[in-house]
Amino acid sequence: MLLLEQLTRRSVQALNPKIMKKFPLTGVSSVAMHAAGHENAEYSHLTPIFATSTFTFDSAKQGSDRFAGADKSRIYSRWGNPTFTTAEQTIAALETFGLTNADGTPMQAKALLHASGQAAMTTLFLGTLKAGDTILTHYSLYGGTYELMNKVLPATGINTRIIDMHDLNLVEQALRSDATIKLLHIETPANPTIQCVDIEEITVLAKQFNKLVSVDNTFASPYLQQPFKYGVDFVFHSTTKFLNGHGTAIGGILLGRDLELMNGAMWKWHILLGGNSNPFDAFLLTQGLKTLELRMERHCHNAMEVAGYLADHSAVALVNYTGLASHPDHHIAAKQMRHPGAVMSFELKGGLDAGRKFVDALQMCVRAVSLGTVDTLLSHPATMSHMSMPKEERLKYGITDGLIRLSVGIENIADILADFEQALARYPFP
Repeated sequence: MLLLEQLTRRSVQALNPKIMKKFPLTGVSSVAMHAAGHENAEYSHLTPIFATSTFTFDSAKQGSDRFAGADKSRIYSRWGNPTFTTAEQTIAALETFGLTNADGTPMQAKALLHASGQAAMTTLFLGTLKAGDTILTHYSLYGGTYELMNKVLPATGINTRIIDMHDLNLVEQALRSDATIKLLHIETPANPTIQCVDIEEITVLAKQFNKLVSVDNTFASPYLQQPFKYGVDFVFHSTTKFLNGHGTAIGGILLGRDLELMNGAMWKWHILLGGNSNPFDAFLLTQGLKTLELRMERHCHNAMEVAGYLADHSAVALVNYTGLASHPDHHIAAKQMRHPGAVMSFELKGGLDAGRKFVDALQMCVRAVSLGTVDTLLSHPATMSHMSMPKEERLKYGITDGLIRLSVGIENIADILADFEQALARYPFP
């Protein structure tokens, strides 16, 4: 499999100056463990769970200094919390690891940790858009994103326009003809068809028209894909998925390269909307991050094996996985991802009924929504994550009634395949 390239020591010195001056980090796992540092007054090996609603001040001046911006993580936990800060600094370090600005200086990003991916996305949209503005996006989005765009944002006067972003001429035409477009939002790979769009080409077009670009990087994780490399403005994650990796906590994060914006107006939207995380979930996230590289390598290895097995099985009609040359976005994924990843979708020849029977027959793999956990998860988008989407819309975007979404875990690959084999053999699938 493709491995993360060796990175220069100079490029990582911006991650955490206290650490980097002592010992510059050159590997993803090292960054995930040490980029945020270990400094705390109690000399705890791990950043403690600061389970407190508020923080005390040694003096009135210290309080006013903190409110002035000297340390917003020690005022009130809706504003920030040292446990949040550790997760934020770590994810920002991972998303910018090895990247430089146009002038050669190390790239930096500011991260804001939220209670959920939906909360982080709400901050993104409301913090960048106003009534009359339009989001330009593509088909095959996560169901929650689709609902937010089509059921919540219209009440604020913010519109959404969905086009096929594979067609760059169509993207350019939209940008030329619609001055209300302010943000291009990309989800790549997308949920659940694993559609990929070209981050670099779309960003180049967007910048010609002075538009903002945001990328949902949840399915890839920063280990497989770093959208900031291509000049995007914002990166978003549901941290619930691969970043946490164990299904123990809900969370979301919004990152931006404009530090003044992220520390100012975007932070203000974040705290006033009240979508802050909590110390325990932030602690669980930081522990999960430490094994991100190891988990992703195993996830990706297993996924390639499973995709090949499904593609060759006589009962399988379709496999959506960019690691297969048959996927229409195979070349786009190869361009911008270090590996196709761990999520795929597939359909059995017997359609919905066959899919339900297959899922019910599984003995080890888990029937559950979500993805990115260490165990293998399967769900049925049409009746679960995308149930609220009108059927005609689902079908237009490739989310058919019989489609099964699969997040491949890190179990022994022989056991995953054996479970699939016995489930497929139980019924006379066409």
